[in-house]
Amino acid sequence: MEHEWIDNGIAKAKAGDYVEAIAAFSEAIEANPISAIAYRQRGLAYYDAGRIHDAISDYTQAIKLHPKDFAAHYGRAIARLALKNYTGALSDIDVALRLNAQHAAGQRLRGTLCRKLNDIPEAIASFKQAAQLYLDRKDKENCQACLTAIAQIQSKSKLTPPPSPETSPTPTMPTVGDIYSELLDRIRHGHVQSALNDLNWVLQADDGDAQAHCCRGMAYLKLNQLENALKDFNRALQQQPENALALRNRGKVRFQLGDRAGGMADFERALQLNPEDILVYVAKGNAFRDIGDHQQAMAAYEQALSLDDQCASIYLNRAMAYIRLEETRQAIADYQTAVSLFCDAEDWENYNATLKKLNALQSGISSSTTSGQNPTSSSSRVSENVDSPRKERLRMLVGGHWEIAERLLEQARRYYPNQSETWYLDKVIQDLERNFET
Repeated sequence: MEHEWIDNGIAKAKAGDYVEAIAAFSEAIEANPISAIAYRQRGLAYYDAGRIHDAISDYTQAIKLHPKDFAAHYGRAIARLALKNYTGALSDIDVALRLNAQHAAGQRLRGTLCRKLNDIPEAIASFKQAAQLYLDRKDKENCQACLTAIAQIQSKSKLTPPPSPETSPTPTMPTVGDIYSELLDRIRHGHVQSALNDLNWVLQADDGDAQAHCCRGMAYLKLNQLENALKDFNRALQQQPENALALRNRGKVRFQLGDRAGGMADFERALQLNPEDILVYVAKGNAFRDIGDHQQAMAAYEQALSLDDQCASIYLNRAMAYIRLEETRQAIADYQTAVSLFCDAEDWENYNATLKKLNALQSGISSSTTSGQNPTSSSSRVSENVDSPRKERLRMLVGGHWEIAERLLEQARRYYPNQSETWYLDKVIQDLERNFET
């Protein structure tokens, strides 16, 4: 009988007949005085009817009967918010989120409460978490509302005078763009299409988001869709002309498209914004390396090392330049330095990846010197008159295992018919080197 009254009460509440709904839930409670569900549902009906104190009383009774009832804690938090009892409401929502941290509306409510209590860092953190949860669920309207709330908080914070020397400094607040940090991680770790799908959706919600355009540009760059990447970096820089990340990556794209002057202009502008940005020098080095200007590439890497000779990424990228110069011993030395630095930093993901490259390069030298392996044997489809430095570079990239090179070349021939053997060699080399870079 209790369940019948509860079902009847829910139906009445959905129809907006709160008087009859409350009466039905009261009958259910009379039938079973320890029914937490009946108290919670009557609390919701009281709230919808505007009887806030009665709602809180019923939510409290439901929590006594069932302390882990998420909906009761969440409902009481909303009711307390209506009475401007922000501290009590925050206590309730904190309990609710310990029961279900993935509840987007709960995280958003917590952000609202922290904002009202002037706990700015916690408000931003909660809105950011809510936005990510809404993003995961493709709820663009609520995601955008959370991002807007963060932007409003930050805008107001800029008008607040700095603290006096006697007071403790305000914690540094994350930017709206921090919401994309997880997407950038996915791009860096190779899950590019998944990140791109989410970024396409985000930009449908707000096409004026410079951070989103910059992030999507990096995804397109990873996919080697250079024109799409350039369009996104342009949009990002139209909205944020001093976005150093967009400048650095647009410089890479322009170099690859053959716009060397434009690429250099972007790198120099990025360095004007931050003269000690090591990654700009690395990007310059890579850009010069990829167009065959090894002298300027090495100069850029040296500039980066003068700023920080303990940065593993510099050695890692310079090693690729040495491979192109066929200076294998120097490449091995740079890989070894990078391996040691990653080990010291306990960056095991990059340590293992770099160690694999080092071992492949050393294996290539060993196999060619001990077994006299010849990549231009009669079984190879690459003709004798094809540039031998290219073959040597490819041989080193595949660790001396020419059968791997042949498989990759055969795939290239199938996907891109009617090209020269030199073109296929360059294509496979570029693909391998792009995968080797960080």
